[in-house]
Amino acid sequence: MLAVSAVSVVVIVVLLLLLALVLVTLWRSKKTIDQAHVGVVTMFGKYRRTIPAGLNILIPFVEKVLWTIPVQNQTSKLEFVAITKDQASVHFTATLIFAVTDHDPETIQKVAFRFITPAAFTLAMTSAVEASVREFISSKLQADILGARTEIADHAKSRLRDQLADWGYTLGDLAINDITFDPAIMESMSRVVAAKNAQTAAEFEGAALLITRTKAAQAEGAFIRISAENEAEAARLRGKGLADFRAEITRGISDSAEMLRDGGIDPTLLMFTLWTETIRDAVKEGQGNVIFLDGGTAAAETTLKNLMGFMSRTPQSSTPPSTSYVTSTQTPPFGASTTETHQPPPADSSGA
Repeated sequence: MLAVSAVSVVVIVVLLLLLALVLVTLWRSKKTIDQAHVGVVTMFGKYRRTIPAGLNILIPFVEKVLWTIPVQNQTSKLEFVAITKDQASVHFTATLIFAVTDHDPETIQKVAFRFITPAAFTLAMTSAVEASVREFISSKLQADILGARTEIADHAKSRLRDQLADWGYTLGDLAINDITFDPAIMESMSRVVAAKNAQTAAEFEGAALLITRTKAAQAEGAFIRISAENEAEAARLRGKGLADFRAEITRGISDSAEMLRDGGIDPTLLMFTLWTETIRDAVKEGQGNVIFLDGGTAAAETTLKNLMGFMSRTPQSSTPPSTSYVTSTQTPPFGASTTETHQPPPADSSGA
């Protein structure tokens, strides 16, 4: 009875051990690969196969997943220095985008075993980019670098594309993010740019000033021309008005004299009236002027003679003028007056 019990215990233990071994084997045989990744399986340290994303079954204790390789786009930031033809240091910052070419086992095998570690691959790729850029920069002058950003990227892409394909990768893009120089060079470039901007600004300001002054001169010339034309027209109108005014005065005086003559009054009175009105208006409208008038009888007589002399010069009819006329009158100081009287020359008896 005891022997049977001992055998049963041994059997149970063995079954439990076998069950545990089976469970461990099943646990070790399954492998889950993440999305957008490919697993590289080795057997006894040798490449055997690739497994896709999802749940995969491996041979327990024999197969194992050595690498899990991502197949989506990857990026790497690069910072390096290159020397130009004129010995100027140029600092570059670039971004490299790359990915595994495809899921083909041969391509995955290249990616997995071409480099010992992913860090070694990154170092090789960075070195290739730097070498390509430095080769291009060494043939350029410092002044040509800033405008050659696209050419630098294209040159590096052409050299790196074939090399990455040999490693199982495809180049997505290479972007030159930033190009800088040493502080001394940057400062000198800033001064050059500032000087050029100042020169350009001065040129534009000069052109604007020239246009402004040209327009001002044209406007001033037009203003002067129009003003001269207006002044000439105004002078013409003033002259015409003055001539009309004088003609009206002459016509009025002539009409007044004619009316006096028709009324039997000596027209000399008109001249005396005009003279007295002139004196009155001069006194009335004067601005502080002083007029000295001689109130003596001799001065009055002289004035009347002068007025009569003026009237004798004005033809009043078809009858010849009087035999005597006054040609000039001078009034010496203290109211004395002197009048020269000339006789007209005798008429030619021959009637010529």
